[in-house]
Amino acid sequence: MKLGDRAADILRNSMGSWRFVGSFIGFMLVWAWINSLGNAWDPYPFILLNLLLSMLAGLQGAILLISARRQDAVAAALAQNDYETNAAAKEDIEKVMAVNDQQTALLMRLLDVHGIDTGDPAENSAVPGSDPAGSPSTT
Repeated sequence: MKLGDRAADILRNSMGSWRFVGSFIGFMLVWAWINSLGNAWDPYPFILLNLLLSMLAGLQGAILLISARRQDAVAAALAQNDYETNAAAKEDIEKVMAVNDQQTALLMRLLDVHGIDTGDPAENSAVPGSDPAGSPSTT
């Protein structure tokens, strides 16, 4: 991450806090109180303060856009990683399902070769000489 990106994130996190809001309100109140006294460098209507607030708003907007653009890039990279992970998982699942299908086909061939009925498991037992409940027959 570039230095400017880190700085934008730090400033975004600090400007978006109640601590910043409270301290900035405090700063403006102190500014107004000091300049309301006798020998003021920015007398009422506080033109210099207004200029500072306008410049701050412009900088904040730019900083927030820089930070949002970086967050979008991070989100896009995460989404790409998720997509690649899902695609790889899909391939793995398809391979496992193919092996499962092969094993099922082989099992069916074996059952057919040995003459074992593959009908409903509740009616026919897959193991010769046992009843449907699974206990061995006594005949």
